[in-house]
Amino acid sequence: MVKVPVEETVPVKKCDIENGDGEATRPSSPANGRVEGVKRVMAPRHTQMIAIGGILGSGLFIGTGGALSAGGPVGILLGYIIMGGVVFATMVALGEMAALYPLSGGFVYYATRFVDPALGFTVGWNYWYELAITLPAEITAGSIVVSYWPGGADVPVAVWVTMFLVVISATNFFGARVFGEVEFWLASLKVITAVGLIILGIVIDLGGAPNHDRLGFRYWKDPGAFNQLNGIPGAKGRFLAFWGVFVQAAFSYLGTEVIALTAAEAENPRKSIPRATKTVFWRIAFFYVLGVFVIGLTVPFTDERLLDGSGTATASPFVIAIENSGIKVLPSIVNTVILLSSFSAGNSYLYAASRTLYSLACDRQAPRIFAKVTAGGLPIVAVAITVAFGALAYMNVSTDGGTVFDWLYTLSSITGILTWMAILVTYLRFRAGAEHQGVDRSTFPYQAPFQPYLSWVGLFFLFLVVLFNGFEVFLTDSWSTSDFISAYISVPIFGLSYAFWKFYKKTKLVTLDAMDFSGRREGYGEMAEENIEEKKTGVRGAVQYLMKGIWE
Repeated sequence: MVKVPVEETVPVKKCDIENGDGEATRPSSPANGRVEGVKRVMAPRHTQMIAIGGILGSGLFIGTGGALSAGGPVGILLGYIIMGGVVFATMVALGEMAALYPLSGGFVYYATRFVDPALGFTVGWNYWYELAITLPAEITAGSIVVSYWPGGADVPVAVWVTMFLVVISATNFFGARVFGEVEFWLASLKVITAVGLIILGIVIDLGGAPNHDRLGFRYWKDPGAFNQLNGIPGAKGRFLAFWGVFVQAAFSYLGTEVIALTAAEAENPRKSIPRATKTVFWRIAFFYVLGVFVIGLTVPFTDERLLDGSGTATASPFVIAIENSGIKVLPSIVNTVILLSSFSAGNSYLYAASRTLYSLACDRQAPRIFAKVTAGGLPIVAVAITVAFGALAYMNVSTDGGTVFDWLYTLSSITGILTWMAILVTYLRFRAGAEHQGVDRSTFPYQAPFQPYLSWVGLFFLFLVVLFNGFEVFLTDSWSTSDFISAYISVPIFGLSYAFWKFYKKTKLVTLDAMDFSGRREGYGEMAEENIEEKKTGVRGAVQYLMKGIWE
């Protein structure tokens, strides 16, 4: 077996244009190494909480309500369990590559290096567009959430949009350390809220609420464990209802992959990335699986409030359970967390999109100006152009503009799922190359478990999600051209992007022999293999030690 040496170095080129020559100098060849222009400023606690915060947001606090209404308590539970396993398969595969090569762009760069530069181009640009167009969507969502409180609806939406856009932009323009710190505290708040709501839900179910009504498994019996899709009777209707939840669950988990994009700016990525990756399963199991189990116990899937399209706390199954139990005040607190979740999501999307665009520019797959970084390591042009997309939120102020924005948003409908598929394809090629060259994976910072079988299973289920994403339009008397386009348009866009770069650049599949596993892991630059932190004494040192013990 061939061991990958840790201390050796390989010729590297720096991906920045601080010298003012207007060109990015990162080599486009996957075989060459490079030192990042971005800086390693994120502490392990930042990466840990970004990984957790990536799956906690409106998808859990609000989105699970629609899923419960569609599938029933057992349908939603099964859907989130199975899709949680698929997410685990994707994340551990990504974690092995990210720990070995902690570079900006993450899976975008890995696709270029281990599969085909055309795939890297396709994943990168489609993923960037998905994030860039979702940024104004989250800004709009946050502006709507404000209307929950008295007087909030009296202020023009454009004012709230401006406030959100300015704060999110400022957070990212201050650099990765500020972004990491803000996300750390926002993620901490979301974690505390999620844990509190789950515990409260259990208390309500057991009869500990003011109304002292012990629910138990009442709603599993009446109205039942499963819903029937569109009134279709029997097992067929129950299965289709479950399948609809399965697809919804996939979208709820999107964002977990952002952790790989922080690798280039993380301290000790050989330790922090594997640590964050290993805990993905337990985060999913606790927050989502236990969360949907609790709401299935405390809210009947026939409750009409679950389908409230306001986007505020009134549609949250947790809030509905709280209101039904006679508890006051808490709904307003939950709405505050939902508001902060929208801010956190927009913040993360701007960060991830800008780093993706920066990585594309480094590989000559985007205009080189996007590779420009400041002295502090901020890809300022990439951030600025993505912020400009955030201004599309103003389109939602008017009805006509909102219609146009909805179509723009539709273009990225299942890009996230296609990105996960690309990650698994890349990992399977990466692993095949390592085995072909006799590389000893035990020398890697992290080895994904149950491979390659887990990746193949994950890829199969993701393929099913893409294939049957819009299955409802094919049911009797259910055809909708707009729904069909919304469900599937991302697939031809993805394919055309790949074909364009393939023929334009005449790229070739990276053969197993051509894959480069030699030399020290690129991207560390002058960073020592072990980053020894300065020990602090006194009160500050005690607080630092406590925080490290809790979060790292």
